[in-house]
Amino acid sequence: MKRRNFLLGSAAMAGVQGVLAQPAAPAAITRDGMRPQFPSGVQSGDPLADRALLWTRSDRPARMWVEWSSTAGFANPQRVRGPHLLEDSDFVGRLDLAGLPAGQEIFYRVLLQDLHNERVFSEPMSGHLRLPAARQARDIRFVWSGDTAGQGWGINEAWGGMKIYEQMRKQRPDFFLHSGDTIYADGPIAKEVKLGDDSVWTNVVTEEVSKVAETLNEFRGRYRYNLMDANVRRMAAEVPQIWQWDDHEVTNNWSDSKDLAADKRYTEKNVPLLAARATRAFMEYAPLRHGDDRERERVYRQLPQGPLLDMFVIDMRSYRGPNSTNLQPVEGPDTQFMGRPQLAWLLDGLKRSKSVWKVIAADMPLGLQVPDGKDGQGRALWEAVANGDDGKPLGREMEFAWLLREIKRANIRNVVWLTADVHYTAAHYYNPARAGFSDFLPFWEFVSGPLNAGGFGPNGIDKTFGLEVIYQKAPPAANTPPTAGMQFFGQVDIDARTRAMTVTLKDLEGAALYTKTLAPQRG
Repeated sequence: MKRRNFLLGSAAMAGVQGVLAQPAAPAAITRDGMRPQFPSGVQSGDPLADRALLWTRSDRPARMWVEWSSTAGFANPQRVRGPHLLEDSDFVGRLDLAGLPAGQEIFYRVLLQDLHNERVFSEPMSGHLRLPAARQARDIRFVWSGDTAGQGWGINEAWGGMKIYEQMRKQRPDFFLHSGDTIYADGPIAKEVKLGDDSVWTNVVTEEVSKVAETLNEFRGRYRYNLMDANVRRMAAEVPQIWQWDDHEVTNNWSDSKDLAADKRYTEKNVPLLAARATRAFMEYAPLRHGDDRERERVYRQLPQGPLLDMFVIDMRSYRGPNSTNLQPVEGPDTQFMGRPQLAWLLDGLKRSKSVWKVIAADMPLGLQVPDGKDGQGRALWEAVANGDDGKPLGREMEFAWLLREIKRANIRNVVWLTADVHYTAAHYYNPARAGFSDFLPFWEFVSGPLNAGGFGPNGIDKTFGLEVIYQKAPPAANTPPTAGMQFFGQVDIDARTRAMTVTLKDLEGAALYTKTLAPQRG
């Protein structure tokens, strides 16, 4: 597959009315001798055929301006006035840039206009993105992974920082899918961590990451921290992103049953209040397109990427009931995981999709056992879908039994699941011939991660949906440091001629560990 060269780029946000006159030439100095700065760089996200979301952050009150062109030389550039960037949003600005030439490469420059002196502008920060095809099929490449800066493994500049982000950028993908745990709000980062060989891992540390996040500023500070890394900023500027979230954006394994009473690290024990602050920070910093006023904080969404690919980003966190033994025989509030409205939305979107491949981006795996301790009677509690019982669907499994059955009834083919969460990499085949519940079409699930976090696994498997481990690679011990190389991402290539999807699991050095090519099936 022939790949093109990318320039560094940022992201845009749609719905802005009108192309306005070019801002006045910058003055020589500002009130404090500096022009406005970009402390967190630029990002782009949620690309569609004719629009993309652009994101930036200022170091002071400012207005965001964007200039864009479909050529690198900025022939006939279009200039768009963006929003004000103020203290109440941590100086974050977002612009959903619509009406772009479908399927084209977009080159853009972001400027910040100082609101203390409107004659003063920042130096421009340049970005680039490539919009998905509208009608004509073309080769697609994207990468995915999750779990950034967890278990105290932060930015170690002596080691090269979060190097796996640079490795993903080098693949020149059309976009990057971040499969959740975009931060670790519950994982303090210390200045030094002693390694097993008596060497020392040295972290960059800020006040906000030195403790668990409780205040809105501390949650925001986690995102600001990750964007301090040069690798993260470089990829964010060059590659559009599609984000979802999981638990660590709030606190470990959070659900309605989460109780922080015994956790001395937290002075704020109110989990719903922590979740509200965490949600605000995530919505500010994630380069995702916000929903309408009916559910503005909605994370699940459909992002068509042309005739070969439809992306369905689901939310396995916001609507779940309490983590429990997960063995209930009848559906109810305690078995809810995605929730019926989201399940209906997903099934309807899959039925309507005209794309060859339908990728379901999940923040947790379906058939791996993800434990959440034990209850007062010593019974296992579960964080994800599986419950350790290989028989008929129980608890949260019932939602997915319904979904998989309906996919079969509608004869929807070429559905692939991608996920992260468990901090190792694997290829799973779900085989109805070996399942406790068999009324579904066989499908593949691919797992990758982490991104500069501790390595774990492998997890136990649940055979209710016939999970077969075809490949897996995991570290020999829990919380293996990034220096051991057990950091993983996945790469997906779709060939425009054959329409085949090739999934490759890769490591920190970009080496291919496992490759599977899937031929499209007719529905």
